[in-house]
Amino acid sequence: MAKRGGFGGGMPGNMNNLMKQAQKMQRQMEEAQKELEEKEITAAAGGGAVEVTVSGKREVTKVKLSEDVVDPDDIEMLEDLIMAATNEALRQLEEFSANSMSKITGGMGIPGGLPF
Repeated sequence: MAKRGGFGGGMPGNMNNLMKQAQKMQRQMEEAQKELEEKEITAAAGGGAVEVTVSGKREVTKVKLSEDVVDPDDIEMLEDLIMAATNEALRQLEEFSANSMSKITGGMGIPGGLPF
């Protein structure tokens, strides 16, 4: 006797429910993406001597330097501080993005770019 594979008789209803959930998740992800794009994150380095602000689109929108950190004889330190502040702002933005997506997917480990 051959075994029957697949799901039982309730599959059409379950599939419809699954599609509704997927569409809801897609809308939530689109809303979260829009919120992320409007977000700005500022990070500092050198005890606040350098501040860098990045947008949710991962673009640097502002750089603020303390007069004390501008030393013509030590340009390399200023470059390092700008780089450190920028990298920290981008890291915080990525963390914010991951947390936003995790709330939507319920921690299922689904990447943000599902093609629903």
